[in-house]
Amino acid sequence: MLCLLFDWEGQCRLVLTRRSSRMRSHSHQVSFPGGRLEPGEELSGAALREAQEEVGIDPAGVEIIGRLSSLSTVLNPSPITPFVGVAGERPRLHPNPAEVERAFDVALVELLDPEVYREELWTFPDGSERSMAFFELMGDTVWGATARMLVELIDLVVDHTAF
Repeated sequence: MLCLLFDWEGQCRLVLTRRSSRMRSHSHQVSFPGGRLEPGEELSGAALREAQEEVGIDPAGVEIIGRLSSLSTVLNPSPITPFVGVAGERPRLHPNPAEVERAFDVALVELLDPEVYREELWTFPDGSERSMAFFELMGDTVWGATARMLVELIDLVVDHTAF
């Protein structure tokens, strides 16, 4: 996964996608660009390649500056490794309709708005409980692994615990 940050009109923004209905898993869900590792490929290389394939982000214009914690989902136990990259300019997004319904960017400050962020306590079939984060963006709800990545990213970028 690629968590791509860039400055636009004085605001730090990041790129998100809504996955296509054609996808086998997590269809219509909001995520960062990213996907499967190909044989012999490094994780950061896969993040850049997938971002290019999914939304047309030129890897040459991205500097990888770090990595978030690896995580997995209930439906997909394979590890997800999010990389943080920065771009010198606002990327022109060209969604690949086979994989992406919508590509967009959002300001980090918008994600901090109390009207946008909320948490719920979920109880799982094994009796365990977990706090679940949600971001209510215009026309989309970000939740699950993507919301967990956003919380970690915001806590790293913003100089305080945001939530």
